Amino acid sequence: MKRTTVSLAIVLTALAGPALAAMTLSSPDIAPNGPIGQPHIYTRCGGQNLSPQLAWSGAPAGTRSLVLTMIDLDVKPALWSHWIVVDLPPTVSGLPRAVKPLPSAARAVTNNFGEAAYDGPCPPKGSGVHHYRFTIWAMPIPTTTIAPNAKANAVAASLAKRALGSASFEGEVKG
Repeated sequence: MKRTTVSLAIVLTALAGPALAAMTLSSPDIAPNGPIGQPHIYTRCGGQNLSPQLAWSGAPAGTRSLVLTMIDLDVKPALWSHWIVVDLPPTVSGLPRAVKPLPSAARAVTNNFGEAAYDGPCPPKGSGVHHYRFTIWAMPIPTTTIAPNAKANAVAASLAKRALGSASFEGEVKG
């Protein structure tokens, strides 16, 4: 009986094909759960306000565009968006440090600073450690509409409902 069970497992594994790769998102500038360096901090807080270099892979089949978000998870009650980029072509696999301009067809949406751009961390002094989640979302549509200055928690919830997949990592800054 054991031989039959093992043989059946081998056949089922072969029929299933290779495992699907999960989406990944990484940055050589920010280690997962590590500090976000001074070059990426907002100018008002003494930084250079340069977007970090990002790389992603593993978008699922059917992905027609990508959306990138950077959200401060510690601003209550609605979180705080620092960067929203929509309509990234699915052929794009990353963004360079201090990206300007964005890849063709991609556009920045007005964040909670009121700017359609990257705005780095700048937590108020004494507010403790703030955690910033970078997420790449695989969308089944070529164009994603997000209202300017939308509440960050609503943006994330809306994208999570529609996305085919996503990948995230967090960095932190002490306020």
